[in-house]
Amino acid sequence: MDIQTVGVVGLGNMGLGMAATLVRNGFRVIGTDVNAARGAAAEAAGVRFIPAPAEVLCGADALVVSLPLARDVEAVVTAEGGLLARRDRKVVVIDTSTSDPQTTRRLAARLAKAGHALLDAPVSGGPSGAAEGTLTMMIGGDEADYALARPVLQAMSARAPHVGPSGAGNIVKLVNNLLVAAHLVTTGEAMRLSEAAGLSAEDAAAIVNTATGRSAVSEVMLPRWVLPGTFDSGFSAGLMRKDVRLALDLAAKTGTALPLSAHVGRIWEEARARIPDTADFTRMADYRITEGDA
Repeated sequence: MDIQTVGVVGLGNMGLGMAATLVRNGFRVIGTDVNAARGAAAEAAGVRFIPAPAEVLCGADALVVSLPLARDVEAVVTAEGGLLARRDRKVVVIDTSTSDPQTTRRLAARLAKAGHALLDAPVSGGPSGAAEGTLTMMIGGDEADYALARPVLQAMSARAPHVGPSGAGNIVKLVNNLLVAAHLVTTGEAMRLSEAAGLSAEDAAAIVNTATGRSAVSEVMLPRWVLPGTFDSGFSAGLMRKDVRLALDLAAKTGTALPLSAHVGRIWEEARARIPDTADFTRMADYRITEGDA
């Protein structure tokens, strides 16, 4: 089935960038957000802003959902008089938020009963990747639904591999973000050690990034947001804490012992006083502060 109109639910840092990218790629895009003030920015990007979510759910050929929590996604796509009531065509919901696999599978089954589909499609690349169409998307769901949504996915991303059945995208995203959370802690500590021993973080990082200790944190986040002290990646510490909790919850549900990751989770929770949920998540790698700093 051809997809011409894409509805975007959630026009925040990520959603608006994805919506604008879809417009540039030739889709008719309609969008909604609980914050009506986002309407002006949406219209400026070529997105038709509709305050009522039900109108977006009923008027789109495919839906891209960018909301903070799984319960928000579930509430929107199962709202009375919305998507579940549609019988005119099959609509694929592309859920770009990070959720737990169990919730994803339950919601996918409910949508399938109504003739629709859900792809869990968490993303990596931040607001800049959303705006430039260079995201990495991790797709879980039925292969036929993945094929149907491929034009939309390709427009928003540089890579959008089909990982596996429903929930698989969220599993790999939780694994990814658990690693990022740990890398932020260890990179910050390593740079603090270098500074204390008399070598600047800049000089140490330049060598680390040619050696085996490098990571996306040291190669990208450190020079872009940590070393200059801007801390404006667009992804909050609160969202990272949520993802770490989801990963550790998944570990508990599967009976998987993750002692080091559990300690990383405690570090993130205990750092709340100096790195509140509203702060940028890259602050965790700030080598200028110590564990005791508030």
